[in-house]
Amino acid sequence: MKKSLLKILLIVFTCSAGNSFAQTSLPFWNDIQNFKKQDSVSFPVPGQILFIGSSSFTLWRDVQSYFPGYKILNRAFGGSTLLDVARFRYDVIYPYQPKQIVLYCGENDFASSDTVTVDMVVERFKNLYNLIRAKYPAVPFVYVSMKPSPSRLNLMQKFADANRQIKQFLKNEKLSVFVDVYSKMLKADGSPMDDIFLGDNLHMNAKGYSIWKKLLLPVLKK
Repeated sequence: MKKSLLKILLIVFTCSAGNSFAQTSLPFWNDIQNFKKQDSVSFPVPGQILFIGSSSFTLWRDVQSYFPGYKILNRAFGGSTLLDVARFRYDVIYPYQPKQIVLYCGENDFASSDTVTVDMVVERFKNLYNLIRAKYPAVPFVYVSMKPSPSRLNLMQKFADANRQIKQFLKNEKLSVFVDVYSKMLKADGSPMDDIFLGDNLHMNAKGYSIWKKLLLPVLKK
């Protein structure tokens, strides 16, 4: 009897430990837990503009100062791909009741592997978009195009091709807007501007975010 009880306890412990390890070993697990901790202290009020996606939004820590009069909730987590945002949709999208959803993501999908194609990334975007629409069919949606990062010159054509396909897709979707930041961040010769990025040549400085502000301001909902 005692041996049977010990076996049962061992199985329960092993399963619990396995589930715990599986969760904590997920990429960006700590980022998600930090969001949950913030929400537990003070849950965001409904009706805000929800920013989601990767580090270009994560590092826009003073985004609120760029858009006075607009209430913005930033739930982007750096390094994420479209797959990651979809995976954590129950944590960074679904809990809130946003007035509008703004997504910047896709660069990291290409950077994660040489085998990732344009068609794959576009399908990942469509999947995430459909998951968002399943929860929020009438919430205005904005996609910010992938930017031309100097550190990723080898991926620029893929960015441009994916941007083009996503733009075409969103043309046929209601309450959806495509914002082209890619072309506005290029010099006359078609290369990325030199003075709008940080030292890593990947993330933007204030001058780069000022470009984004001008392009986003007309489409954000007050």
